[in-house]
Amino acid sequence: MRPSSKLVALALTLTATSAGARTFEEIKKEGKIVVATEGAYPPFNFFRGPSLTGFEVELAEAMVKKMGLGIEWRALSFDALLAGLRQDRWDMVIASFGITEERSRAVTFTAPHYCSGGIVVSRDPAIRTAKDLAGKVVAVQVGTTYLENVKKLPDVKEVKTFPQDTDARSALQGGRVDAWVTDRFVAKAALEANPGGGMKMGDFVFVEKIATAVKKGNTSLAAAVDKALADLVADGTYEALSRKYTGEDIRCR
Repeated sequence: MRPSSKLVALALTLTATSAGARTFEEIKKEGKIVVATEGAYPPFNFFRGPSLTGFEVELAEAMVKKMGLGIEWRALSFDALLAGLRQDRWDMVIASFGITEERSRAVTFTAPHYCSGGIVVSRDPAIRTAKDLAGKVVAVQVGTTYLENVKKLPDVKEVKTFPQDTDARSALQGGRVDAWVTDRFVAKAALEANPGGGMKMGDFVFVEKIATAVKKGNTSLAAAVDKALADLVADGTYEALSRKYTGEDIRCR
């Protein structure tokens, strides 16, 4: 992970910025919002050389522009993102978090910015469905809904967890696991980038709505994000970005 001119690596700079979450009005007074993501989840958020990019990165920047603000990025491990939000280290997280009941008790989600789900990926054409994972070793990223849902499946031999989704993909490519469960669009991008890798997409294990998160109860900021997203959908920006990174319109319908 390499920092861009807009990015501040958090390994040495994680400090609480305030005693409480900043409302949208307070953020507007300063003129800049602090947004966190992972930076290791293509095509949604990832590094291209030293620069942070992806569908969610460009979407967040477009939303923030609609809100009349500047943006300051943070990037760190997926499983630390919501914890830092609760500690007021940043104002908003956009990192392909699926809306779940447990997460909704800890943070406030905005309107979903895309719908997807966990899909089976394997090099074995016989492994395509959730049922086919019985007796198999499955790779997933730690702290994700993919892990939660694979653990619910009966008769899976072993669930191997990895700090980044790209590590789970590498485990499949290296023959260390039988299957990888990840987002459909992540799988699609991985297969397109490595057509000779022998990986095949199977069926959905589950379907979910993906949303931006703000601190629990920060309704003024959530409302501002929702309005900005709705404006981007209305003016065509959302669809253009969606097709740029995924080849299709991935909004929830």
